[in-house]
Amino acid sequence: MRLTTEQQNIIKQEVNAEFGDKAEIWLFGSRVDDSLRGGDIDLYLEVKEQMPDLLQAEMRLYAALIKRLGDQRIDIVAHQFGQEIKAIHDQARKTGIRL
Repeated sequence: MRLTTEQQNIIKQEVNAEFGDKAEIWLFGSRVDDSLRGGDIDLYLEVKEQMPDLLQAEMRLYAALIKRLGDQRIDIVAHQFGQEIKAIHDQARKTGIRL
């Protein structure tokens, strides 16, 4: 996994602040492969509680991560409990690493 311990901790802190401590986090995409270089930070979140403003929460998380991690590409995919599982959700869980 190509995230430092500090980066992982920042991600966990910011996800917990925005979505609560029951949210589960996976890193997926190119950053899970140690043999690659570069790439964006792809995060998959499973949110256990219903959030009517999920998109706004994702945008606030993105802004907080940019502020703390620096200007880099970050993609956030969130699945809310009770919603349909999409292919991207399934792929992220299967190929990702849980933080």
